[in-house]
Amino acid sequence: MNEIELVLLPEEVNDEAVLKKKAAEWLNISSRNISLVKIIKRSIDARGRQVVFRLKVEVYQDQKPLPEIYSFRYGNVHNKKPVIIVGAGPAGLFCALQCIESGLKPVILERGKDVKQRRRDLAVITKQGIINPESNYCFGEGGAGTYSDGKLYTRSNKRGDIQKVLKTFVAHGATEDILIDARPHIGTNKLPHIISAIRETILNAGGEVHFNSKITDLIISANEIKGVKTADGNKFEADAVVLATGHSARDVFYLLREKNLLLEAKPFALGVRIEHPQEIIDQAQYHCEVRSEYLPPSYYNLVEQVGDRGVFSFCMCPGGIIAPCATNYKEIVVNGWSPSKRNNPYANSGTVVQINLKDIKGSSEDPFSLLKYQAEVEHKAYLAGGNSVNPDIGLVAPAQRMVDFVQGKLSASLPDNSYFPGTKSAPLDEVLPDIVFRSLQKALPVFGKKMPARYGGKGYYTNEAVLVGVESRTSSPVRIPRNAETLQHPQVKGLFPCGEGAGYAGGIISAAIDGINCAEAARKLIG
Repeated sequence: MNEIELVLLPEEVNDEAVLKKKAAEWLNISSRNISLVKIIKRSIDARGRQVVFRLKVEVYQDQKPLPEIYSFRYGNVHNKKPVIIVGAGPAGLFCALQCIESGLKPVILERGKDVKQRRRDLAVITKQGIINPESNYCFGEGGAGTYSDGKLYTRSNKRGDIQKVLKTFVAHGATEDILIDARPHIGTNKLPHIISAIRETILNAGGEVHFNSKITDLIISANEIKGVKTADGNKFEADAVVLATGHSARDVFYLLREKNLLLEAKPFALGVRIEHPQEIIDQAQYHCEVRSEYLPPSYYNLVEQVGDRGVFSFCMCPGGIIAPCATNYKEIVVNGWSPSKRNNPYANSGTVVQINLKDIKGSSEDPFSLLKYQAEVEHKAYLAGGNSVNPDIGLVAPAQRMVDFVQGKLSASLPDNSYFPGTKSAPLDEVLPDIVFRSLQKALPVFGKKMPARYGGKGYYTNEAVLVGVESRTSSPVRIPRNAETLQHPQVKGLFPCGEGAGYAGGIISAAIDGINCAEAARKLIG
C-alpha cells in the first residue's frame, strides 16, 4: 500500500477509473495493477481560478484492505458504580459511552425531552413564537448541536482522539464521509436518529437516561459530592457527578453560587447572524457564474483584527437556515443550521466580536458580569423586534441590510430570508454594544474585499445580505473552575465540570472529547 496525494477536478473525484489512472501516473505503474484507491482525506481548494479537490489516498496493488467495521463492544454495567451525568449533549453522551467502556454505570439526567418529542416543541417555537424554557434548540437530548446541524470541524487535535468520536458517530448511523472530509458535517435531518441510536447503546449496556429531569440541588458532604436532587423530587446518589449542562443552562451557574462554589467570568463572542443568497457565496468563492453540479454549496471563513479585537465568522451554514434559539421569555437569540444536503437557497454565518473581561466593569469580582451583559443584549433584541405586546409570545428578530448597517441607515425593507418567525427592520446599533457595532462596521467592508464580486455577481459586501440579531450563545460567559489534572472542581471532590457549559469546549467534537476525558477522570477516582 502506498499513501499519496492527488489533485482532481470536481467531476473526477467520484470516478474510480480516473482515480486509478491518476494514482498510476503518480506511482509510475500500470493502472491494471491497482486494485483499489481509498480516499482517506478530502478537501476543496478554491484559491485559484480552477476549483480542485485535494485528496490523500491509499493505493493498493493486487490486494484490497479488509472493510473496516465501525462498532464498539460495550459490556453490561447495570450493577457497576454509578456516575451521574447532568446533560445529554455531546459531552454527556460521550462521557456516558466512555463510562461504560471503563466499567462504570452512567446515569444521565436531561432537563429536556428526547429528540422525537423535542422536535414538536421546536415546531411551536418556529411557527408560533412560543418558548418552552426546558425544551428548545439548546435544551433536550443531543444538546444544542442536534438541531444546529452537527458540524464536526474542530482544531482540538491535542485534546483527545478525534477519530474515535467520528467513528462512534459512524457506528451509530453517520456516513463514512465524515471520516475523510476536511469539514465533516452530519446534518440536522440525520443527527436526531444518530443521537437516538447512541441512547439505545447506553440503555442496552445497563446505563440510565432520564428526561424531564432538571437538577435543582447538589448533595455535598464534607466537600465531597454525594449526588443530586431534581425538580420532580427525585434523589440520585453517586460519588462522581459530571456537569455537562451546555452553554445556556444559566440556572446551573446560579445553583453553584447558592452552594458558595467558585465560578469565573469568561470571555465570549457576540454579534449577529449574516445571511446571503447562497449563489452570491458560490460566485465569490468558486470564481464562477453558476456553481458546478459537482461542487457542494460553498462555505467561507473570515477573520479580521479591528484594533485589539478579533471579528470573525462562526458556525457557517451553507444552504442553511437561521433558527430561533432563545431559552427563555423576552429574549431573542439566533443560530444557524443546515440539512445534510445543504440545499436551501441561503448561506448564513454567525459574525461575532470578541468580548473580553476588561470590557465589563467588575468582571474580576462578579463571575456573572458577562452573563448579565449577554442577557441584556438578548432582551434589547427582543424589544427591537417589537415583541413586547405579549411577553410570552413573539420571536421576531431585529434585522438590517448589510450596507445599511455599515452606513448607519434604517433599512426601508428587508430581503427574503430563512428566519421563519420573522424579521423587523431595526437599527442594530441600538441593540448591540457600541464596541460590537463599531467593530462589525469596520470589518464588514474588509470582508467584502476578501470576497469580492466575480463574473458580474455580487460579492460578500452587499445590501442583498441581511444581519439578524443577535448571535450571542457562541460559548459560555461563565467558567466553572476545575483542577487541570483531576478535572474536579477545586472545592468539591467528585464534581467534574465538563464541556461547553463549564468553559472547556467549543463545538460537538471538543465537547465529546471533554466528556470522554471526564469519564476517565471519574474512573480514576471511583473505578
